[in-house]
Amino acid sequence: MLKTPIGRLRFVGTLEAISYLVLLGIAMPLKYMMDMPMAVTIVGGAHGGLFILYLVAAVHVKFVHNWSWSKVFYAFVASVLPFGPFVFDAKVAKEEGQPTSAKAST
Repeated sequence: MLKTPIGRLRFVGTLEAISYLVLLGIAMPLKYMMDMPMAVTIVGGAHGGLFILYLVAAVHVKFVHNWSWSKVFYAFVASVLPFGPFVFDAKVAKEEGQPTSAKAST
């Protein structure tokens, strides 16, 4: 999976989406309900790094596979929506004829 630009994009997208959900669902409640701001500092930093890596991977795929800038824009929009990268990943997998994560595990 990590041998191709699209495989790397899909992998980083999955990590980025998980980090975003952890940030929203665990770290932020810990900060605001339990007065533990360090959770947002740690998870937010990791998520920020993965977000940048996801955008770099999307631009890399654009040049290697001749994606349109609008498709790269859709990848960006997906990255700022909870569960967005999972939806974008399924669309990319379908277009590329690759198995989705759910199909690969069965």
